[in-house]
Amino acid sequence: MRFSQRIGKRPVKTVLQVESIDSDLRNRLWNTVLEVFFNKLKNYSSNYEESQKERVCKLIWKEFYNFPIDEIPSYSNSNEVYIVGFINYIRKWFFKAEWVDIYDFIEFIAILDNRATNIGFTKKCNLALEKEVAGYRIVNEKVVQIISEEEVQAIEEATANTDQWISVSTHLRTAIDTLADRKTPNYRNSIKESISAVEAFCKIVTKDNKATLGKALTEIEKQHQIHGALKTAFSAIYGYTSDSGGIRHALLESNIKTEFEDAKFMLVVCSAFINYLKTKIKL
Repeated sequence: MRFSQRIGKRPVKTVLQVESIDSDLRNRLWNTVLEVFFNKLKNYSSNYEESQKERVCKLIWKEFYNFPIDEIPSYSNSNEVYIVGFINYIRKWFFKAEWVDIYDFIEFIAILDNRATNIGFTKKCNLALEKEVAGYRIVNEKVVQIISEEEVQAIEEATANTDQWISVSTHLRTAIDTLADRKTPNYRNSIKESISAVEAFCKIVTKDNKATLGKALTEIEKQHQIHGALKTAFSAIYGYTSDSGGIRHALLESNIKTEFEDAKFMLVVCSAFINYLKTKIKL
């Protein structure tokens, strides 16, 4: 974990790319647009009709940019679209555009591909978004946010770096770091760190460094009137981390593969539960 992340100076929404697009994500999205979409469009036709690539370029020019069609890059001696010039225009715009405009463009291409070209852009684009830990995915032709502002706030509140909760924030920040590692993401370890943050919190509250999470939750339930169902639910989640996917123990042949969505869910839930306990116990 980097120094800036350990001390809470790098916002969670930047780490998980919620309201931003960094250069790596922008580059990967552009490569997907170019290689997976534009380069696979047919650039030839029979009977002197427009090629598939020409038709798509005109659609983007007219329907996405809302530009006059007679201003599209074309060869001077014909009405044929100058594809290289068109792609160059798109590229210049793409690398200067705001993050929201990039997602508008990605969504437009996804709709176009799903309804007309059928190249498989959505699947490849979602892989790019996951690889760069973007907070969005394409679902049913729409770019949707997979981590909300409320979830980000819950995580940031739980990771507040104070002396009293240093062990808790350390576990949560490690969970974020391993989740957001773009080269070698470790979702199993991220889940382990998230649940360990809850365990560390409960040990501090009960002042019992040797207590298991189950024992600590039972004690908190008695002392602070935590609803039994909540205690049972979190005990069950702790059980999940003990026997699913080898998260806290060795992998088994029958274990289900742990994905980004699993790790994100655990990070958000554990952060929210810690915030709830802080309020309930009035700490």
